[in-house]
Amino acid sequence: MIIRKTAAQIEKMAAAGAVHARCMKMLTGMVRAGVTTAELDHAAEKFIRSQGGVPTFKGFRGFPGSICTSPNSMVVHGIPGPCELRKGDILSIDVGVTLDGWVADGASTLPVGEIDPTTARLLEVTKEALDLAAEQMVPGKRVGDVSNAVQSHVEAAGFSIIRSLVGHGIGQNMHEEPQIPNYGTPGRGPEIETGMVFAIEPMVNVGGPDVFTGEDGWSVYSGDGSMAAHFEYTVAATDDGPLILNPWDQS
Repeated sequence: MIIRKTAAQIEKMAAAGAVHARCMKMLTGMVRAGVTTAELDHAAEKFIRSQGGVPTFKGFRGFPGSICTSPNSMVVHGIPGPCELRKGDILSIDVGVTLDGWVADGASTLPVGEIDPTTARLLEVTKEALDLAAEQMVPGKRVGDVSNAVQSHVEAAGFSIIRSLVGHGIGQNMHEEPQIPNYGTPGRGPEIETGMVFAIEPMVNVGGPDVFTGEDGWSVYSGDGSMAAHFEYTVAATDDGPLILNPWDQS
């Protein structure tokens, strides 16, 4: 069952999203060569708690970190630790914030200094795909419209959609119905209605679409070792159109 939120509940999610966006802005400013992912994790948890929130990921199904930090060919679910960033790396930072019982979830993939042109294009295309998908969060559209917006843009650029990883509904729980694949057919799937809130998250490889899970049981890598990108918003469908609840890319 897809849980529709009231306007008041969406406001509560937007409050969590505001904490999320400020946390992401702080972490973006910290990303540079020599910083460890553990340092990012510590800073994120300290900030989220200082705002009255809780890091949603910490302890979720046993996950040990407050955020996910996934460098280079690691797509998602990277556990923060001693990994030290180097020039030319990219890093996906995925943050969940629970505030007053409501969740905001979002991610960005950031360059560490100057990166090669193909990887820069990967980041650009994946973020564009997220923006295009968010635009489909209009009552009367369908989940397939969201999914196809990602797929068509990514594949036209020559990159690969990771089909085994999906976005999701979100609310008082981080994962709610429905699943939001990053591929699909326009006009298919559940109808989008006012009050639905989705975590839309394109996950894209430079190479093929296959992935595998690492020995830690969490980290997911591109199957061919190619660079991977992950971007995510929490988006509500309203009578006035799409509403991004955690606009982390806005100043």
